[in-house]
Amino acid sequence: MELRHLRYFLAVAEEKHFGRAAERLHMAQPPLSSQIRQLEAELGTTLFNRTTRRVELTEAGLLLVDRARQILTDLESAEFDVAEVGRGAAGVLRIGFSGTATYRLMPEIVRRAEIEMPNVRLQIFGEMLTPQMETALLENRIDIAVLRPPVRSREIGIDEFEQTPIVAVLPSWHPLAVGTTAGEPLSVTDLADSGLVSYPHASSVASAVWELCRQAGFRPRIQQTATETSTLIAMVSAGLGVALMPGPSGQPLHGPIVIRPLAEEITIGLAVAWRTHTDSDDRAPSALQSAFIRLTKAAAHGLRRER
Repeated sequence: MELRHLRYFLAVAEEKHFGRAAERLHMAQPPLSSQIRQLEAELGTTLFNRTTRRVELTEAGLLLVDRARQILTDLESAEFDVAEVGRGAAGVLRIGFSGTATYRLMPEIVRRAEIEMPNVRLQIFGEMLTPQMETALLENRIDIAVLRPPVRSREIGIDEFEQTPIVAVLPSWHPLAVGTTAGEPLSVTDLADSGLVSYPHASSVASAVWELCRQAGFRPRIQQTATETSTLIAMVSAGLGVALMPGPSGQPLHGPIVIRPLAEEITIGLAVAWRTHTDSDDRAPSALQSAFIRLTKAAAHGLRRER
């Protein structure tokens, strides 16, 4: 049984007339009658009772009507679903987000995805460090990551879309947070005597901060470490130290804290990363990953325009 036989059969069943069915199918009546006879011969049963005036379905024909409609509907649905996945408009995407990207960029991405990628189900993993996301990508526990470069593995492809300034986050009562110069840029050397709260040393942000302090001529005095940005902010609010981290647009700014820009104007990147194909030279993301990358860039651009 071929699909064309089912389409021919349904046309006759619905029109109850070979001539009208042939017109609907844009074909002559004799070939249509021949195709229906072939189908009946293949099934070993009569599908229509034919008279000179009309065509009636047999019991077998009535059963085949429902089955044929379901088969053709399933086929159309499968064709649509496969095409949607092929162009990155359907599927499941497991996404890891760095700490600062979790608070403002991630909600904007999810909001846009509900509109632009309605057939894609997102699984979100927030507040992750770059090394954690790199390992998760390599172990196929996430499909894509929004992280702070660099990454170590050559099996990870990245597409950087933003440079974020490093800022100082201080308790509101800190000497550098009050006074006539509170709104002016702060030099990194001004923090040489302050205890810092920091991400773990292996993180991209911590590495950038250590290098920034080294160039300023001092070794940072780390008071506390935490993997979550929200925890670092809470530590600053509690007076456990000051923090150097990516700018305030993506931070959970709760509690008595003050943000000071740095005179050094140091930035750190933000990128989308994915695991590349290890058995070929193809480093390009999949169609679904590419669709997500485009959406992420548009979301980040939109947030920058709002600042």
